[in-house]
This record gives sequence, structure tokens and C-alpha cells, in this order.
Amino acid sequence: MTRRYSLLIAIVGFAACDGEHLVPTSQWGDVVKSKKVRIAAPQVTTSDREALVGGNGAFAFDLYHRLAGEEAANFFFSPHSISAALAMLHAGARGNTERQIAQTMHYTLAQSALHPAFNDLDQQLSQRGQGKKGADGKAFQLNVVNATWGQSGHSFLSDYLDTLALNYGAGLRALNFADDPEASRKSINNWVEQQTAKRIKDLIPQGAIDGDTRLVLTNAIYFNAAWQAPFKTADTTDGDFTTLDGAKIKTKLMRGHQQAGYTKGTDFAAVELPYDGNEVSMVLIVPDSGKFAVVEKSLNIAQLKGDVLAKLIDSDVELTMPRFKIESTVPVKKHLIALGMTDVMDPRLADLSGINGPNSTLYVSDVLHKAFVNVDEAGTEAAAATAVVTSDASIPAPAKLVIDRPFLFLIRDLQTGAILFLGRVTQP
Repeated sequence: MTRRYSLLIAIVGFAACDGEHLVPTSQWGDVVKSKKVRIAAPQVTTSDREALVGGNGAFAFDLYHRLAGEEAANFFFSPHSISAALAMLHAGARGNTERQIAQTMHYTLAQSALHPAFNDLDQQLSQRGQGKKGADGKAFQLNVVNATWGQSGHSFLSDYLDTLALNYGAGLRALNFADDPEASRKSINNWVEQQTAKRIKDLIPQGAIDGDTRLVLTNAIYFNAAWQAPFKTADTTDGDFTTLDGAKIKTKLMRGHQQAGYTKGTDFAAVELPYDGNEVSMVLIVPDSGKFAVVEKSLNIAQLKGDVLAKLIDSDVELTMPRFKIESTVPVKKHLIALGMTDVMDPRLADLSGINGPNSTLYVSDVLHKAFVNVDEAGTEAAAATAVVTSDASIPAPAKLVIDRPFLFLIRDLQTGAILFLGRVTQP
């Protein structure tokens, strides 16, 4: 029987309100890389860009509902990071394996258009927040980093390396999985730790890499931004938060007036809080008391666009919301299998011949994902911190939203609509 070698997809999503600058990837090991240089300004049509963002958003809610069906508590993940990492895998998939990945991830574009579209999206994201502040008073950061790790001496197709270089800025970093899998695991975990300002440690657990591992794909996304209108720490007080089972717990509630997008739906209220520069925002969706399950179950990308985002109206919002911090480890592999991505996980059926040739014996042994988010008052004053409105018409009373019960939230790029992070808080 032909021996099968494993491929590990390690994905890390990270959002924080403090931290350090990312370390340049050039500091990490020998790289086997295409001579081609990443395309700095890919030619991508508006329809292709919208198809990519829409598909990524559809997958985001597919995975959200899978997690919601298993988790009773808080969770948080980066659908953008997962979609980007699996796109690098998709580049090497063929046959039914390729079709299953595309269907599960909602990649509606052909390979020839998909990878340039991801490159275009990442290039746009890299431009966000220039000259703006992070929550730590340093620079705004929204950084997406890709890296691939291959067995030293193993052969990989030049077309595959070209795709990684041209569209993801990634080369293959040579490690000796065969002779020293533990040292290889530590090297990758150290890279992840540095790329995420040391917030995420030991992404890849012991045993996930072994002597049969031949390729590891990694993606890290790091976000650090100040609120456009920061909350005042002095206004934060203790208050009650009602959990899903009706229990009341004491938590720190931030308070303040925000000039923000606001809407009141049938069973929920929603508010969109911009970060400094008004290019990225957090959207909070707060179901009415007793309606959390109804709202959560019905939420998808179409409803988000039509019933939430399209109906936000710039308002003066008297907002009360909790500080919160979430650390999540998401078992992505089993959910991908449940969503239809089966062949690539099966050593008998996987076809990743686009990575290392027609006799490829690669299959995916695991998909790992960790994420962290911290939300508090942190930030610096910005030009749009306050708004004075004068009008001949009567000024409406401020909308009032007290977030003292479970809610859903996401962080999105305003220009493209890309959902960078998605999660829920059932207990701060």
C-alpha cells in the first residue's frame, strides 16, 4: 500500500486592543520560494471582489452556526483567516477534492480568479488605518500574514509555488518534520507567537506534527485599533449582565454617547462602532430579552446585509456595553467535514496533486484555529470623537442601547464588507 503523508493547516486569528508590532517573516528560516514577486496591484473586477467577500461571509455564518450548536458560552474566530488559509490549500487541490473545498468554503470563482481576488482583498486591508492610532497609542494595525512550511528536500511543483508567491506573498520554509517533528512544531509555534504579539502560544499541540508531516500552511491576522470615540474609564461602573439561563452576574459596563450607526429590528437592536479612521468597525447585534436563540438561528450573510447593515442610520446613541475578553480554540476540521469537505481529510481519497505532482500522497490531518479578542475603553481621542449637529428641524432624542444580555458581534472592513472576525458573548 502507498504510504500517505499528512498536511496540516494551522490557522490563527487574532484581534486585540494592545500588543506589539509584528515580526517580519524574513527572520524565519530558509525559504524555498518562487522567483516571482507578489503582485502589488492585482487586476480584479468589482464582481469578482464581491463574489469573494460574499462567499467568505456565507462560510463565516456556516461555521458560526456549527459552533453555536455545540457551544453554550462565548466563542470567537476569524473567518477571513480560515478562508485565506484554505484558499492556499485549494490552489493545490484537484478533482473531487477541489470541488468539495470550493463548495464548503463558498469559493464561487475559478482558481484563476480566486487567488488574485484574495490578493486584492489583502492588499486593500493592508492600506487601512494609515496614520491612525491603535488602542495602545501606537499605530493602527491590520496585518494579514501567510507562511508555509515544507519538508526539507521534498519536491513541490513550481506552479504551486508561483501561486503562493504571486497571490499570498508566501514561500516554503524548510523544516525537518521527518527526523525532528517536535523541533519543527516548536519553530512554527514560535513564529505564530511572534506574529500575534505573543498572545497565542502553542497553537499546534504535541502530536499534531509527526514524521509523516510534509507541509504546514499558516495564516495569522492581527488587528489593533482605537475606537473613533473612546469610552471614558471614569464612566465605567459595575452592573448586572443577564446570562442565557436568566442568572445575573456583576460585570464592568462601559458607558458613553456615540455617534454611530443604529437600527432597531423586530427582535433585536444593532449598533456599529467605527475604529479610528472610520475604515473598520465593530457591529454589535443585541437580541431582545428571550429572543437570543431566535435571532442567532436566523442570522446569515443575507440577513446581516439586508436587515442589519442596510438599515443602520447615523444616530446619537447612549450606549452601555460590557468590557469583554475571549480566547477560543476552534476544532475547525470536524466542522469542515460536516459541511462537506471530506475527501481532503481522507488519505485514500485526497487529491492534492497540484502541490507536488500526480503521484501525491498528501492529505489533511488537521485544521487548527485559535483566536483572541479584548474589548475595553482603550483608545485615543480622534477628530471625529465628538459631533455637534445643528439643524432647523427638531433634534431627536438619543437612541438608548443597554447591552446587559448576550449578544453577537463582528469586526468588518467597511469598504469591501469583508468579515474579519465573528463571535458572540453570552457571559463577559
